[in-house]
Amino acid sequence: MYGSRGVGAFAGGRASAAVLGAALLLAGCSSGGDDSKEGSASAVVTQQPKEAAPFWVNPDGAAAREVGELLGDGRKAEAQQLRKIAEQPVAEWINPENAEEQARDFTEGADKAGRRAVLVLYNIPHRDCGQYSQGGAVDGDAYRDFVDAVAEGIGDRPATVVLEPDAVLHLVDGCTPEEFHEERYDLLHGAVTKLKGLKDTKVYVDAGNAGWGNPDEIHEPLKRAGIEQADGFAVNVSNFYTTEDSIAYGKELSAKVGGKHFVVDTSRNGNGPYTGGDPDERWCNPPGRALGETPTTRTSDPLVDAYLWIKRPGESDGECKGGPKAGEWWEDYALGLARASTT
Repeated sequence: MYGSRGVGAFAGGRASAAVLGAALLLAGCSSGGDDSKEGSASAVVTQQPKEAAPFWVNPDGAAAREVGELLGDGRKAEAQQLRKIAEQPVAEWINPENAEEQARDFTEGADKAGRRAVLVLYNIPHRDCGQYSQGGAVDGDAYRDFVDAVAEGIGDRPATVVLEPDAVLHLVDGCTPEEFHEERYDLLHGAVTKLKGLKDTKVYVDAGNAGWGNPDEIHEPLKRAGIEQADGFAVNVSNFYTTEDSIAYGKELSAKVGGKHFVVDTSRNGNGPYTGGDPDERWCNPPGRALGETPTTRTSDPLVDAYLWIKRPGESDGECKGGPKAGEWWEDYALGLARASTT
């Protein structure tokens, strides 16, 4: 229950001509919500200042497309709220069906903007232990082909890769059957090696969150998964623990894996974790949550390389609490996150 978070398959896809047409309505609209500024040259999606946030804002992201549709429908107040998501860099979850093409498109788009793409690989065999995001590669060979395709797509362009949310955690918490453990360690280690062989790719292996257990339980599995070759690890992916608690957890774990640095997913942790309802599903579309710190490399601790929006705000954790399938855009939830945010 600790790590199965509905982190689901990438659902971004390509915008239709109609949606792209709606997105054009964004051009010339004020990012400040003042109607008197409509017709200015600014657009809803611009890159954040590189010195603070060197990560790519995708102008065709789900939130940006939604803002375009809302403006086309005359729903300016809702569009203004969703700008809080659309204007920030969020990670791109690679779809295994066209992994090389996506990795190339995202990294090319980022490189042309002078920014770094943030990618998530979430395709390990037997992922999510049969829950909302069950699936993954059919076997080890298919997974190796997937990683090879992603590496080919990235090439020499800059990228930051978050590797396999929950994959190590589920080796520790009993969720993944013992018979698959050795293969998973081998696949993760191989993925780290392959990706780190690229010219400018940083790799962070997922390492759970502040609420699941003790770092003593995961540091040796992380070593077997290749953490020594990686740039570090990621914490709080798709979860809601506060940045303060996540950093405390990460620092304790870092001390056990050679002082490795880490990144924190702050996408939805503005109000901390949900404490109501079924404890086994508090991670899944919890109500009353808020956007957290915006993505940046200017963090509060030298061990924290960045705050990232790894989970894509507004995309469902799974079919719980009225949500659509994992990874699908959910306008009402996105608006709730934005309205509760102070960012």
